[in-house]
Amino acid sequence: MASTEPPTTRPPISVLFVCLGNICRSPMGEAVFRQRTSSDPRIKLVDSAGTESYNVGNSPDERTMSVLKDNGIVNYSHVARKVKISDFIRFDYILAMDRSNLRDLQVRRQRAATRDNTDKLARVVLFGDYGGEKGEEIIDPWYGELWGFEVAYEQFVRLSDGFVKKVLDVDP
Repeated sequence: MASTEPPTTRPPISVLFVCLGNICRSPMGEAVFRQRTSSDPRIKLVDSAGTESYNVGNSPDERTMSVLKDNGIVNYSHVARKVKISDFIRFDYILAMDRSNLRDLQVRRQRAATRDNTDKLARVVLFGDYGGEKGEEIIDPWYGELWGFEVAYEQFVRLSDGFVKKVLDVDP
């Protein structure tokens, strides 16, 4: 016989997308994820940042914004920032775009754990692990043409859906 008790509910989660400079991949990931989860009460905060400070204060790359606009995301704005140690406490998931970002974030997470003497820190993972094939990277399109941004967009759609399915649509 089925239980008549209400299902256990999880607290809403927060997600931080991270790439190198925070003007191409991570803001695109943030924008796509926001769009795909905009009515989902299980998501409380979505943001993006970079591992380096090259672009702090800048807007996203114009090719990122063009691809977002072409796909119906028109009300997105962002100012690039660098990852802070406090992000490891503030966010539940920190999603790296490639292995280099992942290694850098893992080192910073360890510093945060040591500094704050806690193990209750964000899960740092490769975002590509949510796409069906473990280890998938989102290649940095900054050095190439517009088509690289379009490929990244398609990855973000698929990976965002995979993240929701694997993280949120599982029984608590």
